[in-house]
Parts: sequence; C-alpha cells; structure tokens
Amino acid sequence: MVKQVQLGNGLEIAYREEGSDKKETVVLLHGFCGSSGYWSKILPALSQSYRVLAVDLRGHGGSAAPDEPYTMERFAEDLSLLVDKLELGPIHLFGHSLGGYVTLAFAQKYADKLKSFGLIHSTGYPDDEAAKANRDKGAENIRENGMEPFIKALVPKLFAPGHVSTMPEDVQVAKEIGFATKPTGAIQTLKGMRDRDDRNEVLQNTKLPVLLVAGREDQIIPSEKTFIVNGPNVEQVLLSNSGHMGMLEEPEAMADAIVRFVSKN
Repeated sequence: MVKQVQLGNGLEIAYREEGSDKKETVVLLHGFCGSSGYWSKILPALSQSYRVLAVDLRGHGGSAAPDEPYTMERFAEDLSLLVDKLELGPIHLFGHSLGGYVTLAFAQKYADKLKSFGLIHSTGYPDDEAAKANRDKGAENIRENGMEPFIKALVPKLFAPGHVSTMPEDVQVAKEIGFATKPTGAIQTLKGMRDRDDRNEVLQNTKLPVLLVAGREDQIIPSEKTFIVNGPNVEQVLLSNSGHMGMLEEPEAMADAIVRFVSKN
C-alpha cells in the first residue's frame, strides 16, 4: 500500500508498506532516478516475514522535490524523521546504489536506530574526479533536455548487457520510473552524490551486522568496490546473473539473501 506522510522538516515523503506491523521492520532505499517501485518484485517475499517499507527518497517517486541541496546527510535526516514519525524502532536498512550512500550516512549518525544494514550494488567510496565531472554533465543535460534522454541513456547501463534484450519489460519499468523523476530532484541528487564523503570507515568500524550484495555483471559499481570489508559481522553475496539491478534481474536470489540475513540478526 502506498502511503504519504509529512515529516517534521515539512517534507512530504511517499512509501510503500507491506506486511504486519507486529513484525520486525525492514526498510528499503532505491537508487538514483528510482523509486519504491524498484522493489516491487521482492516485496511479496519479504513481507511474509517482516514489516517492509520501501521509501521514495526526496526528489524521487511520490515524494516532494524541494529545490535545495540534497546531501547524503539530508537524505539520512529525512529517514531518521520518518523512523521517529512512524515509531518503527530499530530497523534493518538496505540501500541500493544511491540508497546505499544514504544508508552509510544514516549508519554514521543514527546507528542507535539500526539493528543491521546493507549495501545493495553500492559502495563506501566517494566519486573520483571523472565521476564528479560526469555528475555535472548529467545535471546540465537534464537542465537542457529534460529527463527522457538522460534516462534512455542511463537505464540500459544498469542491467547486465545480455538482459537489455532478454528482460525488455523490466528495462521499460526502470525507464518509466526514471521518466517520472522530477528534474529538480535528479539535479539536486547528482550534486549530493558528487560531493558525498568517503564512508568506508563506517563499514570498517561498525559492530552492526552488515550485508553486502553485488552483481557479477555490474557496469556501475563493480563487486570489488562493494566487497570492501570482511569480518564476523559481514556477509557478502554475489549475484551471478545481475548487473546493477539485482532486485529486478534476480529477485528471488535478492529476497532470499535479505531474508536469510535478517533472520540471523
């Protein structure tokens, strides 16, 4: 069920909620130019065991898109306010790509609100200079041409090369979600990703259980940039037939990995 709530900072946030509110809470954060719709294939499996919230980050999906800087810290503050507003208690938090950057910012500042967390096709590394320049080019492209050409160029790169032709419906779903992203939201998010901090230290120092999920064919964030820590509290999962969109490319394996991890923690 899609719901809307106004946070204490005035921001309207949309989210999908499934499962019983008497169970432990799993929160899912999507990637750049995505929405809670990215998780539609795995919500049924997760909601059998947990209360699941798939959140639309500011500037994305049904959430508001204020014209102000979207730092990872601000995204994390939005989530903290949502957790408090809905009285969710300690949560299991999983972030895909951009959502992973937000997850690390949240784990850095609000660790007391977490039971565990995970990065899905994401990394603790910041942008290098080439990536920063590409963020600026992307923002300029959206300003001049709108969302459609930007999304048409971006989405095919998110899938494993072979899946662009074999999974046309899923590719189209990702495009439609991207087309609906508000240009202001996309531009401000690009700035925030460009300027984000190195948060590998968060992964190295946390005592919380951590799940790291990567795709063998990920053209955006290779597995070695996701699997950057080891330890008794860290679980690594490599999806052998996924690019950057495991929740659409291998939904059963993704759901199994999250359920197995949460059930132990």
